[in-house]
Amino acid sequence: MSTLLENSVLFSAGWVTLVTFLQLMIVVSAVVEIRRIRQRDRHQMWRRVMASPIAPKISVLVPAFNEEITVCDTVQGLLALAYPNLEIVVINDGSPDRTAEVLAERFDLQSIHPAFQRVIETAEVKSLYLSTREPRLVMIDKLNGGKADSLNAGLNVASGDLVCAIDADTLVAPDALQLLVAPFLNQSNVVAVGGTVRLTNDSPIRAARVTKLVVPKRVLPALQAVEYVRAFVIGRLGWNALGGNLIISGAFGLFDREAVVDVGGYETGSIGEDMELIVRLRRRAYEDRRTARVEFLPDPVAWTEAPEQARVLARQRNRWQRGLMDVLLRHRRMIFNPRYKSAGLLAMPYFLIVEFMAPLIEFVGLVLLTIGLVTGVLDWSVLWLVGASYGFGTAVTILTLLFDDLAFRSYPKMRFRVALAGYAVFEQLVYRPLTLLWRLWGIQLFLRGRKEWGLQVRKGFAAG
Repeated sequence: MSTLLENSVLFSAGWVTLVTFLQLMIVVSAVVEIRRIRQRDRHQMWRRVMASPIAPKISVLVPAFNEEITVCDTVQGLLALAYPNLEIVVINDGSPDRTAEVLAERFDLQSIHPAFQRVIETAEVKSLYLSTREPRLVMIDKLNGGKADSLNAGLNVASGDLVCAIDADTLVAPDALQLLVAPFLNQSNVVAVGGTVRLTNDSPIRAARVTKLVVPKRVLPALQAVEYVRAFVIGRLGWNALGGNLIISGAFGLFDREAVVDVGGYETGSIGEDMELIVRLRRRAYEDRRTARVEFLPDPVAWTEAPEQARVLARQRNRWQRGLMDVLLRHRRMIFNPRYKSAGLLAMPYFLIVEFMAPLIEFVGLVLLTIGLVTGVLDWSVLWLVGASYGFGTAVTILTLLFDDLAFRSYPKMRFRVALAGYAVFEQLVYRPLTLLWRLWGIQLFLRGRKEWGLQVRKGFAAG
C-alpha cells in the first residue's frame, strides 16, 4: 500500500505537469491570436457585406423542443438582425407544450405545401408553415426525433448557402452574422465559423437585445459566466492558431450547408452532435486530401440562459461529458494519427487527456491522497501538488478575465470584473469538485449506454 500511494503521488505529479503544459500551450496560442485579431479592422468586412447586393443567403436553424417561454423572443431578435439576405427556419420537434402555438399566434403562421428535397432522412415532417407577416420566417412541425434530427430537417428545408445553427433560447447580437460571414468570403476552405456565447441571466433585455451585460446574481450562473469567458476567450481562440479547432458551440455557429449535407448532416445517434459534426467535417477533408478550416471569432456574440439549479446544471454537464466520450470513441482513429495533422496530433489527444481522462485521474488521485494522509503513509507536504494544480487553474482564469477585459471589455463596470475574479477563486475550491463529480456521473451513464438529454428548465429572458 505504501508503494502504491507513493507511486500514485509521482504519477499525479507527472500528470499535473503534462496537463499544465498543454493548458499553457493553449493560453500562449490564445494570446498570440488575440493580438492578431485586435490588429485588424473588424468593421471592414462588415461594411462590405452590408453594401453587397449578393451577400450569401443565411438560413438560421432554430430547433425547439418545449421552448414556449423563449422561442418568440429568439425569433423576434433574429428578425431584427440587419443582415441583408436572411431566412429563419424554426423546427418544432414534437413539443408537447405550446411552442408551435405561440409561434403561430405571434407571427401569424399559415400552413403551406411541404415541398422540399429530403436530402437527409429525418423523422416525419407533419406540416410546413410560413408567416404571412414576415416571409423570412418558416416553421417545420415534425415528430420528435431529437436535436440532431431537427437540425437535419432544417437543412432539408433551408434555402441558404450558409446555415446558422442556434438554440431556441439564444439571442444574437445585431452585427453577429455579418462578422461570422467574413471568413467564408475571405477563404475558400472554411466550412464552419463559431462566435462567442455569453450568459443573459439577470441582464436586462429590451426588444430581444441585451442592453447591459451584468454578472448573474446567483452563485451557479455567476460561476458559469467565469467558465464561459475562459472557454471562449482562451479555449476556442487558442486552437485557432494551432489549427485544431474541433468545437463550434451548438448554441451559435455558421456552416457551409453543402459541406454539412455532403457528410450526411448531423449524427442523430450522438449526444454531442455539435462537436461530432465538426470532427467529421475535418476528418472527411483530411481523408479526401483537402483542407476544411474551422474558425472561432470572438467578436460575434450570442447570449443564452445558463441553468440556475444544481440538478439541471448537473444533467447538462454529464451530458457534455457523454457527448465528448461519444466523439472520441467514434473518431478514435484520429487520435495521435499524423494523417489528420493538427486535429489528430494535438486537438484529439488534448481532449482525450485533459477533458476525458483528467476527471478520472483527479478523482482517483484525491482518494489515494486522502487515504495516504489519514493512514500516515504520505507526508502532508504532498498537498503542494493539489495546491499547485488548483492554483494554476485560478491563475489561468484570472489571466483570462484580464485578457477579456483588455481586448473586449465584456463587463464594463469595475465591480463586475472584481466579482468575476472572486468567483474565479471560489470556482477552483468548490465548483471544480462539483463539476468533477458531474463529469464522473456522465462517464458512468455513458458506459451504461444512456443517451437521453434530460429535462432542461428555462426561466425566460428578463425584461429591462
